[in-house]
Amino acid sequence: MALPALTTPVPHSVGVNRPQRQLPPGACDSHMHIFDPRFAPSAHWPRTPPVAPVAAYRQLQARLGTTRTVLVTPSTYGTDNACTLDALDPLGDAARGVAVVGEDVSADELARLAARRVRGLRVNFVSPQSWGTTTPAMLATLARKVAEHPACAGWHIQIFAHPEQLIALAPQLHTLPVPLVIDHLGRIDPAQGPAAEAYGVVRGLLDGGNTWVKLSGAYMRSTVHGPSYADTLPLGQALVQAAPDRLVWGSDWPHTTETPGTVNDADLVDLLQVWAGSDAAMDGILVDNPARLYGFDALP
Repeated sequence: MALPALTTPVPHSVGVNRPQRQLPPGACDSHMHIFDPRFAPSAHWPRTPPVAPVAAYRQLQARLGTTRTVLVTPSTYGTDNACTLDALDPLGDAARGVAVVGEDVSADELARLAARRVRGLRVNFVSPQSWGTTTPAMLATLARKVAEHPACAGWHIQIFAHPEQLIALAPQLHTLPVPLVIDHLGRIDPAQGPAAEAYGVVRGLLDGGNTWVKLSGAYMRSTVHGPSYADTLPLGQALVQAAPDRLVWGSDWPHTTETPGTVNDADLVDLLQVWAGSDAAMDGILVDNPARLYGFDALP
Protein backbone atom coordinates (compact mmCIF):
# COMPACT_ATOMS: atom_id res chain seq x y z
CA MET A 1 0.00 0.00 0.00
CA ALA A 2 1.34 3.42 -0.96
CA LEU A 3 2.36 5.72 1.87
CA PRO A 4 0.61 9.09 2.16
CA ALA A 5 2.19 12.17 0.62
CA LEU A 6 4.24 14.44 2.84
CA THR A 7 2.77 17.60 4.28
CA THR A 8 5.95 19.66 3.81
CA PRO A 9 8.84 19.27 1.34
CA VAL A 10 12.20 17.85 2.34
CA PRO A 11 15.00 20.44 2.27
CA HIS A 12 16.59 20.71 -1.21
CA SER A 13 13.90 18.44 -2.71
CA VAL A 14 10.74 19.88 -4.25
CA GLY A 15 7.31 18.28 -4.06
CA VAL A 16 5.62 16.19 -1.39
CA ASN A 17 4.91 13.02 -3.38
CA ARG A 18 6.60 9.73 -2.65
CA PRO A 19 7.96 7.31 -5.28
CA GLN A 20 5.28 5.44 -7.21
CA ARG A 21 6.70 2.14 -5.98
CA GLN A 22 7.43 1.42 -2.33
CA LEU A 23 11.12 0.56 -2.16
CA PRO A 24 12.39 -2.79 -0.87
CA PRO A 25 14.17 -3.26 2.48
CA GLY A 26 17.82 -2.31 2.26
CA ALA A 27 17.36 0.13 -0.63
CA CYS A 28 20.51 2.26 -0.94
CA ASP A 29 21.05 5.82 -2.09
CA SER A 30 24.58 5.32 -3.41
CA HIS A 31 25.52 8.94 -4.07
CA MET A 32 24.72 11.96 -1.90
CA HIS A 33 26.56 14.67 0.00
CA ILE A 34 26.37 16.18 3.46
CA PHE A 35 27.11 19.88 3.95
CA ASP A 36 27.31 21.02 7.54
CA PRO A 37 28.10 24.64 8.48
CA ARG A 38 30.26 23.37 11.35
CA PHE A 39 32.82 22.47 8.70
CA ALA A 40 34.45 25.25 6.68
CA PRO A 41 34.69 24.90 2.90
CA SER A 42 38.09 24.70 1.26
CA ALA A 43 39.69 28.02 0.32
CA HIS A 44 39.58 27.00 -3.36
CA TRP A 45 35.79 26.60 -3.48
CA PRO A 46 33.98 29.51 -5.21
CA ARG A 47 30.38 29.05 -3.99
CA THR A 48 28.63 29.14 -0.64
CA PRO A 49 27.64 25.55 0.21
CA PRO A 50 24.06 24.66 1.10
CA VAL A 51 23.02 23.71 4.61
CA ALA A 52 22.32 20.00 4.20
CA PRO A 53 23.05 18.16 7.46
CA VAL A 54 22.29 14.58 8.44
CA ALA A 55 18.93 15.52 10.01
CA ALA A 56 17.68 16.91 6.69
CA TYR A 57 18.93 13.87 4.79
CA ARG A 58 17.08 11.55 7.16
CA GLN A 59 13.90 13.34 6.06
CA LEU A 60 14.72 12.43 2.47
CA GLN A 61 15.28 8.79 3.44
CA ALA A 62 11.87 8.74 5.12
CA ARG A 63 10.27 10.22 2.01
CA LEU A 64 11.89 7.87 -0.49
CA GLY A 65 12.05 4.70 1.58
CA THR A 66 15.82 4.22 1.38
CA THR A 67 17.62 2.85 4.45
CA ARG A 68 21.24 2.66 3.31
CA THR A 69 23.39 5.45 1.95
CA VAL A 70 26.80 6.28 0.54
CA LEU A 71 28.21 9.69 1.49
CA VAL A 72 30.59 11.18 -1.07
CA THR A 73 32.88 13.98 0.08
CA PRO A 74 32.00 16.99 -2.12
CA SER A 75 34.67 19.06 -3.83
CA THR A 76 33.56 21.91 -1.55
CA TYR A 77 35.74 20.53 1.24
CA GLY A 78 38.84 19.81 -0.83
CA THR A 79 40.70 16.88 0.72
CA ASP A 80 39.18 17.43 4.18
CA ASN A 81 36.86 14.49 4.79
CA ALA A 82 35.89 15.61 8.32
CA CYS A 83 32.29 16.47 7.40
CA THR A 84 31.72 13.11 5.73
CA LEU A 85 33.31 11.17 8.57
CA ASP A 86 31.30 13.10 11.13
CA ALA A 87 28.09 12.25 9.27
CA LEU A 88 28.96 8.57 9.01
CA ASP A 89 28.87 8.24 12.79
CA PRO A 90 25.15 8.94 13.38
CA LEU A 91 24.15 7.11 10.19
CA GLY A 92 25.89 4.01 11.52
CA ASP A 93 26.52 0.73 9.73
CA ALA A 94 23.80 1.55 7.19
CA ALA A 95 26.20 4.12 5.67
CA ARG A 96 29.50 4.01 3.79
CA GLY A 97 31.78 6.77 2.60
CA VAL A 98 33.73 7.75 -0.51
CA ALA A 99 36.59 10.11 0.33
CA VAL A 100 38.64 12.69 -1.57
CA VAL A 101 42.39 12.70 -0.97
CA GLY A 102 45.52 14.07 -2.60
CA GLU A 103 47.92 11.79 -4.42
CA ASP A 104 50.34 12.16 -1.50
CA VAL A 105 47.87 10.51 0.89
CA SER A 106 49.66 8.40 3.49
CA ALA A 107 49.10 4.75 4.28
CA ASP A 108 48.08 5.75 7.80
CA GLU A 109 45.40 8.10 6.45
CA LEU A 110 43.99 5.39 4.20
CA ALA A 111 43.82 3.03 7.18
CA ARG A 112 42.07 5.71 9.23
CA LEU A 113 39.49 6.22 6.50
CA ALA A 114 38.92 2.48 6.16
CA ALA A 115 38.28 2.20 9.89
CA ARG A 116 35.52 4.82 9.53
CA ARG A 117 33.70 2.80 6.82
CA VAL A 118 35.10 4.59 3.77
CA ARG A 119 35.06 2.19 0.82
CA GLY A 120 36.50 4.19 -2.06
CA LEU A 121 38.23 7.32 -3.34
CA ARG A 122 36.71 9.84 -5.72
CA VAL A 123 38.90 11.27 -8.47
CA ASN A 124 37.19 14.30 -10.01
CA PHE A 125 38.14 15.62 -13.45
CA VAL A 126 35.14 18.00 -13.67
CA SER A 127 34.77 20.24 -10.58
CA PRO A 128 37.41 22.64 -9.24
CA GLN A 129 39.81 20.76 -6.97
CA SER A 130 41.95 22.05 -4.14
CA TRP A 131 45.12 20.68 -5.76
CA GLY A 132 44.40 22.23 -9.16
CA THR A 133 44.14 20.01 -12.23
CA THR A 134 43.42 16.31 -11.83
CA THR A 135 45.73 14.22 -14.03
CA PRO A 136 45.88 10.62 -15.25
CA ALA A 137 49.06 10.25 -13.18
CA MET A 138 47.13 11.15 -10.03
CA LEU A 139 44.49 8.57 -10.90
CA ALA A 140 47.20 5.93 -11.37
CA THR A 141 48.90 6.80 -8.09
CA LEU A 142 45.72 6.63 -6.04
CA ALA A 143 44.61 3.37 -7.66
CA ARG A 144 48.00 1.83 -6.91
CA LYS A 145 47.91 2.96 -3.27
CA VAL A 146 44.44 1.49 -2.82
CA ALA A 147 45.44 -1.78 -4.47
CA GLU A 148 48.54 -2.16 -2.32
CA HIS A 149 47.04 -1.24 1.08
CA PRO A 150 45.68 -4.19 3.11
CA ALA A 151 43.12 -1.96 4.86
CA CYS A 152 41.67 -0.98 1.47
CA ALA A 153 40.68 -4.47 0.37
CA GLY A 154 37.42 -4.21 -1.57
CA TRP A 155 37.79 -0.47 -2.21
CA HIS A 156 37.15 1.14 -5.58
CA ILE A 157 38.13 4.28 -7.45
CA GLN A 158 35.21 6.50 -8.42
CA ILE A 159 35.75 8.96 -11.26
CA PHE A 160 33.72 11.98 -12.29
CA ALA A 161 34.69 12.92 -15.84
CA HIS A 162 33.35 14.50 -19.00
CA PRO A 163 32.62 12.09 -21.88
CA GLU A 164 35.65 13.25 -23.86
CA GLN A 165 37.81 12.62 -20.79
CA LEU A 166 36.43 9.09 -20.45
CA ILE A 167 37.35 8.49 -24.07
CA ALA A 168 40.90 9.78 -23.54
CA LEU A 169 41.32 7.82 -20.31
CA ALA A 170 39.91 4.56 -21.67
CA PRO A 171 43.23 2.67 -22.04
CA GLN A 172 44.15 3.53 -18.44
CA LEU A 173 40.70 2.74 -17.09
CA HIS A 174 40.79 -0.74 -18.60
CA THR A 175 43.94 -1.57 -16.63
CA LEU A 176 43.14 -0.11 -13.20
CA PRO A 177 44.17 -2.54 -10.44
CA VAL A 178 40.96 -1.92 -8.45
CA PRO A 179 37.28 -1.73 -9.38
CA LEU A 180 36.15 1.43 -11.17
CA VAL A 181 32.91 3.33 -10.53
CA ILE A 182 31.83 5.92 -13.11
CA ASP A 183 29.78 8.81 -11.76
CA HIS A 184 26.53 10.23 -13.07
CA LEU A 185 25.93 8.16 -16.21
CA GLY A 186 29.36 9.18 -17.49
CA ARG A 187 27.85 12.61 -18.22
CA ILE A 188 26.90 11.16 -21.62
CA ASP A 189 24.69 13.44 -23.71
CA PRO A 190 21.21 11.83 -23.66
CA ALA A 191 20.57 13.20 -27.15
CA GLN A 192 23.26 10.78 -28.35
CA GLY A 193 22.46 8.05 -25.83
CA PRO A 194 23.88 4.61 -26.70
CA ALA A 195 25.18 6.01 -30.01
CA ALA A 196 27.66 8.27 -28.19
CA GLU A 197 31.34 7.41 -28.46
CA ALA A 198 31.65 7.69 -24.69
CA TYR A 199 28.85 5.13 -24.27
CA GLY A 200 30.93 2.70 -26.31
CA VAL A 201 33.83 3.30 -23.92
CA VAL A 202 31.62 2.78 -20.87
CA ARG A 203 30.07 -0.33 -22.42
CA GLY A 204 33.52 -1.76 -23.10
CA LEU A 205 34.52 -1.13 -19.49
CA LEU A 206 31.32 -2.76 -18.24
CA ASP A 207 31.94 -5.76 -20.47
CA GLY A 208 35.39 -6.07 -18.88
CA GLY A 209 33.73 -6.90 -15.57
CA ASN A 210 35.64 -4.48 -13.32
CA THR A 211 33.50 -1.37 -13.78
CA TRP A 212 30.30 -0.06 -12.21
CA VAL A 213 28.14 2.92 -13.23
CA LYS A 214 26.10 5.22 -11.01
CA LEU A 215 22.62 5.85 -12.36
CA SER A 216 22.52 9.37 -10.97
CA GLY A 217 22.58 12.99 -12.05
CA ALA A 218 20.13 12.51 -14.93
CA TYR A 219 19.36 16.22 -14.77
CA MET A 220 22.95 17.25 -15.52
CA ARG A 221 22.58 16.78 -19.28
CA SER A 222 18.82 16.38 -19.75
CA THR A 223 17.06 19.01 -21.84
CA VAL A 224 13.59 17.60 -21.07
CA HIS A 225 14.02 17.90 -17.28
CA GLY A 226 11.64 16.56 -14.66
CA PRO A 227 9.42 14.92 -13.91
CA SER A 228 10.06 12.52 -16.80
CA TYR A 229 13.64 13.22 -17.95
CA ALA A 230 12.38 11.35 -20.99
CA ASP A 231 15.46 12.06 -23.13
CA THR A 232 17.56 9.92 -20.75
CA LEU A 233 15.49 6.76 -21.25
CA PRO A 234 17.52 5.20 -24.10
CA LEU A 235 20.78 5.72 -22.21
CA GLY A 236 19.51 4.44 -18.86
CA GLN A 237 17.77 1.46 -20.39
CA ALA A 238 20.84 0.52 -22.44
CA LEU A 239 23.01 0.53 -19.31
CA VAL A 240 20.53 -1.70 -17.48
CA GLN A 241 20.50 -4.12 -20.39
CA ALA A 242 24.31 -4.11 -20.58
CA ALA A 243 25.19 -4.73 -16.93
CA PRO A 244 22.24 -4.90 -14.52
CA ASP A 245 24.45 -6.42 -11.82
CA ARG A 246 26.99 -3.53 -11.82
CA LEU A 247 24.78 -0.48 -11.56
CA VAL A 248 23.87 1.50 -8.46
CA TRP A 249 21.47 4.41 -8.04
CA GLY A 250 22.05 7.73 -6.29
CA SER A 251 19.93 10.78 -5.58
CA ASP A 252 22.86 13.25 -5.71
CA TRP A 253 21.03 15.17 -2.95
CA PRO A 254 21.23 18.13 -2.25
CA HIS A 255 21.65 18.67 -6.00
CA THR A 256 24.30 21.38 -5.90
CA THR A 257 24.76 21.45 -9.69
CA GLU A 258 21.13 22.49 -10.20
CA THR A 259 19.08 25.63 -9.64
CA PRO A 260 17.57 25.41 -6.15
CA GLY A 261 13.96 24.29 -6.15
CA THR A 262 14.09 22.30 -9.39
CA VAL A 263 14.72 18.68 -8.39
CA ASN A 264 12.10 16.27 -7.05
CA ASP A 265 13.83 13.19 -5.65
CA ALA A 266 10.72 11.05 -5.92
CA ASP A 267 10.78 11.71 -9.66
CA LEU A 268 14.35 10.41 -9.76
CA VAL A 269 13.27 7.14 -8.13
CA ASP A 270 10.40 6.85 -10.62
CA LEU A 271 12.91 7.45 -13.42
CA LEU A 272 14.98 4.53 -12.14
CA GLN A 273 11.88 2.37 -12.29
CA VAL A 274 11.46 3.20 -15.98
CA TRP A 275 15.15 2.64 -16.69
CA ALA A 276 15.12 -0.70 -14.88
CA GLY A 277 12.03 -2.05 -16.61
CA SER A 278 11.17 -4.55 -13.88
CA ASP A 279 10.90 -4.73 -10.11
CA ALA A 280 13.60 -7.41 -10.02
CA ALA A 281 16.12 -5.26 -11.91
CA MET A 282 15.25 -2.22 -9.80
CA ASP A 283 15.72 -4.20 -6.58
CA GLY A 284 19.11 -5.41 -7.77
CA ILE A 285 20.24 -1.85 -8.46
CA LEU A 286 18.94 -0.58 -5.12
CA VAL A 287 19.79 -3.48 -2.80
CA ASP A 288 21.96 -6.30 -4.11
CA ASN A 289 24.49 -4.33 -6.14
CA PRO A 290 25.34 -1.70 -3.51
CA ALA A 291 25.56 -4.41 -0.86
CA ARG A 292 28.35 -6.04 -2.91
CA LEU A 293 30.11 -2.85 -3.93
CA TYR A 294 30.10 -1.16 -0.53
CA GLY A 295 30.21 -4.18 1.76
CA PHE A 296 26.85 -3.86 3.49
CA ASP A 297 25.84 -6.77 5.70
CA ALA A 298 23.26 -9.27 4.51
CA LEU A 299 19.71 -8.30 5.36
CA PRO A 300 18.27 -10.09 8.42
